[in-house]
Amino acid sequence: MSAEVPGAPWPIRILHLHSSFSLGGKEARAVRLMNLMGDRAHHTILSAMPDALGARDAVDPAIVVDFPKDAPPLHGKPSLGRYRDLARYMRQFDLVLSYNWGAMDGVMAHRVMAPFGDLPPLIHHEDGFNEDESVRRNWKRNAFRRLALPTAEALVVPSALLERIAVDEWRTGRRTVVIRNGIDTPAYQAGPSVAIPGLERREGEVVIGTVAGLRKVKDLPRLVRAVATLPPHVRLVIVGEGSERAAIAAEAAACGLADRLVMPGFMAQPARWIGHFDVLALSSLSEQAPIAVIEAMAAGLPVVSPAVGDVAAMVSEANRPHVVTDEAGFRAALAQMVQNAALRADVGAANRRTAAECFDESMMVAAYESLYARGLGGYGPFSGNRVGRD
Repeated sequence: MSAEVPGAPWPIRILHLHSSFSLGGKEARAVRLMNLMGDRAHHTILSAMPDALGARDAVDPAIVVDFPKDAPPLHGKPSLGRYRDLARYMRQFDLVLSYNWGAMDGVMAHRVMAPFGDLPPLIHHEDGFNEDESVRRNWKRNAFRRLALPTAEALVVPSALLERIAVDEWRTGRRTVVIRNGIDTPAYQAGPSVAIPGLERREGEVVIGTVAGLRKVKDLPRLVRAVATLPPHVRLVIVGEGSERAAIAAEAAACGLADRLVMPGFMAQPARWIGHFDVLALSSLSEQAPIAVIEAMAAGLPVVSPAVGDVAAMVSEANRPHVVTDEAGFRAALAQMVQNAALRADVGAANRRTAAECFDESMMVAAYESLYARGLGGYGPFSGNRVGRD
C-alpha cells in the first residue's frame, strides 16, 4: 500500500465492467493503465462474456486483480432486480469504470438505483462499434445509451468522430471527454527482438501485417483478397485471435494465398515484434483511433487503411494519401507501398515523428489521471499525488 498522501484511500478499489476481456485495443489500454497504477489500486473485473478473459495474461503479476464467479451478471434481460443487484455490488468500490455497449447494463443499473443510495462515481468508456453499428447506430441502443448515461461522471472517447456521435446522438454534452490513445513510443524504436511464429523472412520479401481481434467488423477477408492480387514475394501476417479465424483461413485458401498467410494468434508486447512488418494494413468497416496504427507509426511503419474513424488525422501528412475511400484505392495503395522501399522508409520515418509528438502514453496517462482523480476526491491513482479538481 502506498502512503505518499496522508489520508488517501489507498488502495483504491476499482470495479471494471467490460463487454469482453479478450485482448483487443480497449482491453490493452485498460490493462496498461491498471499496471501503471501499481499497488495504489485493487481491481475487480466483470465481463459480459464471462469466458472471454484472454487479457488477464497481460496484467502484471504484481497487480491485485479479482475475477469473481459470484458477482451479478452483466449480460441478461433488463430488470429492476438485476439492476438492484448490480448497484449493491458496486457499493463495495470507490470507482466504477465501464467499457462499451456490452457493459451498458451496469451503467443503467447505476442510473436507476442512484436515487436510492450512495453509489461510487462511474466513468464510461466507448471505443467503437461492431459490424452491426459500423454504418448507423441501432436506434434502440442509442435510446438505451441516452437513458443510461446521465449519472455517469464522464464518457471517455478516443476520437473526434466518436465525440460527435456521443454529443449528437447520446446527448452527453460537456461530460464527453476525448482522451487519445497513447503508447510507450520509445519502446518501439529498437528493432524486433521476438520472432513471429511461422514467419521466416526471406531476402526480397515484403511483409504486410495487421494486428486485430479476428471479428467481422475488421473485415480481414477483404485484406486477404487484396494481398492475393500482389506479387508472390508479398506475405501477409495477421496477429490476433477471434471467432473469424476459420473464415479468414478459408478466404486465403480460396484466393491461393494460404502459403503466404501467417496467423500466429495473440502476441503480447507488440514493441518486440511489430518491426517484422514492412507495412501495417487495416481493412476495417469501422474504427475510431486504433492503437495498432499508433504502434505501427512508433515503429516507423507506413499505414494503408480505409478512411475510417480518425485514422487519416492520426497518421503523418506523408501517410495521408494512403488512407483511402474505396476498394480500388486500397489495393493501389498496397501495391505502391510494396513496390517502393524508399517510399516505405520516408513515410515510416514521418509516422515515427508524429507518434512521438502526439501519441506518447505520458499524455494519455496524465489525462486519465486528471479524470479519475475527479471522481476520487482528487486522489490520482497513477502518481499517488493529490491533484486539483477540474
